[in-house]
Amino acid sequence: MPDGIAYGGDWNPEQWPEETWEQDVALMREAGVNRVSVGIFSWSSLEPVEGVFDFGWFDRVMDLLAENGIGANLATPTASPPPWFSDAYPQALPVDADGRRLYHGSRQGFCPSSPIYREKALRIAEQVALRYRDHPALALWHVHNEYGCHNARCYCDTSAAAFRAWLRTRYSSLDALNEAWGTAFWSQRYSDWAQILPPRATPSFPNPGQQLDFRRFSSDALVELYVAERDLLKRLTPDVPATTNLMAGAHWDMDCWAFAAELDVVSTDHYLIGARRERHIDLAFAADYARSLGGGRPWLLMEHSTSAVNWQPRNLAKTPGELRRNSLQHLARGADGIMFFQWRQSRAGAEKWHSAMLPHAGTDTKIWREVVALGAELAGLSGVAGSTVKADVALLLDHSSVWAQDHPAQPTSELDPVEEAKRWHAALWRAGVTCDVARPEGDLSGYRLVVVPQLYLVSDAGAANLEEFARRGGVVVVGPYSGIVDEHDRVRLGGYPGAWRDLLGVSVEEFFPLDAPIRLASGATGGVWSEAARVTTAKVLDTYATGEPAWTRNEFGDGSAHYLTTLLDDAALAEVLATACREAGVRPEAAGVPGVEVVRRSHPDGRSFLFAVNHTAEDATVTTAEGGTVTVAAGDAVVIPG
Repeated sequence: MPDGIAYGGDWNPEQWPEETWEQDVALMREAGVNRVSVGIFSWSSLEPVEGVFDFGWFDRVMDLLAENGIGANLATPTASPPPWFSDAYPQALPVDADGRRLYHGSRQGFCPSSPIYREKALRIAEQVALRYRDHPALALWHVHNEYGCHNARCYCDTSAAAFRAWLRTRYSSLDALNEAWGTAFWSQRYSDWAQILPPRATPSFPNPGQQLDFRRFSSDALVELYVAERDLLKRLTPDVPATTNLMAGAHWDMDCWAFAAELDVVSTDHYLIGARRERHIDLAFAADYARSLGGGRPWLLMEHSTSAVNWQPRNLAKTPGELRRNSLQHLARGADGIMFFQWRQSRAGAEKWHSAMLPHAGTDTKIWREVVALGAELAGLSGVAGSTVKADVALLLDHSSVWAQDHPAQPTSELDPVEEAKRWHAALWRAGVTCDVARPEGDLSGYRLVVVPQLYLVSDAGAANLEEFARRGGVVVVGPYSGIVDEHDRVRLGGYPGAWRDLLGVSVEEFFPLDAPIRLASGATGGVWSEAARVTTAKVLDTYATGEPAWTRNEFGDGSAHYLTTLLDDAALAEVLATACREAGVRPEAAGVPGVEVVRRSHPDGRSFLFAVNHTAEDATVTTAEGGTVTVAAGDAVVIPG
């Protein structure tokens, strides 16, 4: 990171005549840009013919940046192999579950398990590193780009062989694999490793354990590609940090926790979803997730948009001031870098309608004026860099659980664990409570309250970790359809929620998915789901009309655990979480004002910055936890040093 906040975007000079490059860099200086990502999609320009390299033009790009004091997130261009690659090595192209080979013409056209892809990717990465390892513009290695965005899983024979090797390491024996996958069902028992395939298209439901492990394997294959490139770069440039841009909170095909463990700094991309109500709350979730992936350390927003994107059915342009609000939201929640895709809006290609810092219409535009103003503001906020966000609440979320619940043979197709996690996070956001995201097996000791919206799958270690948190005095809130299966997607017998029956003091006999909302005794409503539960040691706080528990509370050790057996309406869920916050001693940074978020970043020496962002059309005044007041104009954001 530079001194202060990194600011800039992807610069793709190969898309433009060289005479525009000087103009680009001059405009970057005008906008306050101090960092750009370069080389991301340059493979076909750097190696136009296999084994023939052309770095002359890129030398001039890097020199221009250095001469103007702009650092480079230097990419390895391996996310988009050139046409010669697919022409020479068609066996390295990805294959989908139906057996269709996917051809060149977009990006990420490779099988992650392909040895020939890895060989060629490492060769171009090495050439880039050897060329620029001592260049003064080099600030950060940007390895690949958005791993798995389009080729998260490949079902070809090469992938099948790699999957079998991965399974041998995981299970050691076929007996262990057969037990884990429950292959006695439907006569699926394997007698030879060679019989095992990826979960390709089948006449009926695939084996759940097979599908889950293939998702894990596929994610691991992508992590291995990153590590291979990262290790090569570290050998040549041991002092240059490395990262890759995740898509935390938006893309669930990769285990972001596994990736984050290999990154020197977490970086992520985030784009607003046009059809989503209250898009800024979804942004807050993604930012909190990115912060959590790095253990609370500052992170880098590698990409977001200045205005509309190009890949949604209806691509909404940002309203005046929204670019700034979005950027300051990310900054408030721990980002030390605010970057965009891209610097200059493309004239041709699939992303020509994606907005950029320098739009098609040039500098006499709303976007350009806001870009310049934001650059000046971020320069004035350099003291924020290095500060962190402290959260007293953690939300448990795990990719394996999401993948397992994605199997089509479920009690209902209407349970969505990611959307439910976002709904609980939104309830806390509206209450002014900052929330981390945590793995079930992670360190929970720094939190007062842990919420578990819908964790269908949990390992024994994860289950015990939550119990220990409550035993030591923490407060827990668990939502329905949680703790149901072990890490192999095998049901925990003896009554639901199997992993946490003792913690919650509840035993569930049967699930009852709903086709209409159900009324609770309190007047609240539940939707989608209900359970036939009985309390063992818990106290009932709300019931269905039939008298069966809908909300319970159980004392456990020095703490307590709440349980919900239905998806409560938003207002009722907010009340449950507010009750748990009071019980845990969790206080918001400021008294909740609808549509206004308040977050504090702090340095170890006591300096802090209070961010207040008003997403409404009305001026608002909030009262801080210290008793002061902050007034924020409609659509505005303020940052107050403290």
